[in-house]
Amino acid sequence: MPAVAYRKSLPIDDPESLVDVELPIPEPGPRDLLVRVEAVAVNPIDCKVRHTTDPAGEPKVLGWDAAGTVVAVGSDVRLFRAGDEVYYAGAIDRPGANSRYHTVDESLVGRKPVSLSFTEAAALPLTSLTAWEGLFERLGLRTGALEQTGTLLVTAAAGGVGSMVAQLARALTSLTVIGTASRPETTAFARRMGVDHVVDHAKPLAPQLAEVAPGGVDHVFSTTGTEGNLSVYAEVLKPFGRIVAIDDVDSLPMGLLKAKSIAFHWESMYTRSRFATVDRAMQHHILTQVARLVDAGILRTTATRDLGPVNAANLREAHRLQESGTAVGKTTLTGF
Repeated sequence: MPAVAYRKSLPIDDPESLVDVELPIPEPGPRDLLVRVEAVAVNPIDCKVRHTTDPAGEPKVLGWDAAGTVVAVGSDVRLFRAGDEVYYAGAIDRPGANSRYHTVDESLVGRKPVSLSFTEAAALPLTSLTAWEGLFERLGLRTGALEQTGTLLVTAAAGGVGSMVAQLARALTSLTVIGTASRPETTAFARRMGVDHVVDHAKPLAPQLAEVAPGGVDHVFSTTGTEGNLSVYAEVLKPFGRIVAIDDVDSLPMGLLKAKSIAFHWESMYTRSRFATVDRAMQHHILTQVARLVDAGILRTTATRDLGPVNAANLREAHRLQESGTAVGKTTLTGF
C-alpha cells in the first residue's frame, strides 16, 4: 500500500525528510479496525516526533488525525463493522495514519459526523479530544452547565486546539472566552470560533487582560507559551483558579501559584492509549459527542487548507506550514 514515512530525522526542506514508500497492508488485532484512510490532518506532534525520534533507517509513518472507512474488524470488535465511516487520532505508540490502510483500536474511534466530508472530519479528532479532556476533565468544568459562568483564557485561539477549546466552551458553558492572537487573520478566525475577546500575545498580556477581565480570570487553557506566561497567569488568575497546559516545558517556577492556591494540570490526549487505562473508551464517547454537536450545527470543522493527495511532497509542505507558526486552524490532505 502507498504510505509516507521517514527514515532519519532531517529538516523539512530536505527531500529525504519525508518520502513515499510501499508497505504491507497491516493486519488488525482482536480489538482493531482496519481503516481505508481517506483524509488526514497535520498536528505539532507529527513534527515533534519527526524531530526527536530517529527510526534508525526503518520507515516510520507519522499522522495522528484521520478519517476513513472501516474495511475489516478484529475478532473482538463490538462497536463498528465494515462500511462504517470513522474518524480518530489513534495512539502515539503505534504507526500513524499517513498510509492508505491503517489499524486502530476501536475504543479510540468515533463515527464520522455525517454532515462533514472526510477532509473536514479529519481536522477534528486530536484537537477535539485535547480540548474536551482539558476543559471537562482537567479544569473540572461541567458539560452543558450553562449556569457555570466565569472567564476562560485560551492561548493561540486560532490554532487547532485553541479553536476547539473556544467552540466547546462557548457551546457547553456560559464562560466568557478570551483568546490570544496577533494577526488580523488569526483574530478573525478566533472570533468565528467563539472567542468573546481577543488580546494580542505579541504584547504584554496582563494589562490587556485587566481591561477585558477587570475581576480576574478563572481558568487558563495554555496551548503554548506556558513557560514564559506562568508569571502572567499567576497575576491574572483569581484565587483558586486553574491552569491546564499542553505544550512541552522543561521546568516551571510552580511556587508562583502557591499564594492563590492555583491548581496546575497537564493534558495529553495520548495518556489513555499509551498506558491502556481502563477508561480509554472515553475517547470513543468524546468523539461520539463531538460528532453529534457537529451534526447539530453547534460545532464546526477547523479545517482551513487542503494540500491535495497524501504524498511526501504535500506532507513536507504541511509540516513546513506547521513549523512556521503561521497556520490558521488545521491543514489537511485528501486521498492517495
